[in-house]
Amino acid sequence: MLNKINLAKSYDIDSHRRVNAKPAEWKVIERGNFLNKLLSSDKKNLLEIGAGTGIDSLYFKENGIEVTSIDLSTEMVLYCKERGLQAYVMDFYNLDFADSTFDAVYALNCLLHVPKSEIDDVLLGIKRIMKPNALFYMGLYGGKDSEGIWDNDWCDPKRFFASYSDNSIRAVAGKHFKEISFNTIPLKDGQPYFQSLTLQKQ
Repeated sequence: MLNKINLAKSYDIDSHRRVNAKPAEWKVIERGNFLNKLLSSDKKNLLEIGAGTGIDSLYFKENGIEVTSIDLSTEMVLYCKERGLQAYVMDFYNLDFADSTFDAVYALNCLLHVPKSEIDDVLLGIKRIMKPNALFYMGLYGGKDSEGIWDNDWCDPKRFFASYSDNSIRAVAGKHFKEISFNTIPLKDGQPYFQSLTLQKQ
């Protein structure tokens, strides 16, 4: 089972470094593409899971989307609130929202902390709070099947990561959602690449 206390502590400590970080260009492109999908399909409200310091949530809000932000880290949520966001300390195992609340969900590099034995339950919880035909952006680092504590992690406590091959993550997501698009983005040499999935609740 995921150690939520250690994960929250890691991100509490790292939040002060992240708050002024500028997102990589590929991340800017990814969120822009998702925003275009939201606007073209008349989606009004969005939940960001693992919102961090609120950089992406603020982007969606400034582009006309009603945004709710959640994160496991109290410090991250404080930064979200400083940006004027509606933000709550909450984890993705226990989404405290009514069924069919959101037009869209955005989860960038947070679900990679879910052990593989628990990912189906987490995805079902996300699906529950989505409206019919709602869109779901799921992005994570991957390329090969593995899971465990990352020994080279700069955070303390070190974090747990689950990684999937392309076929594996598409199969996991496909059990619960319709796949709209899938693409991969190469990163620096020696690093896992990024997997981008746009999904839809049926």
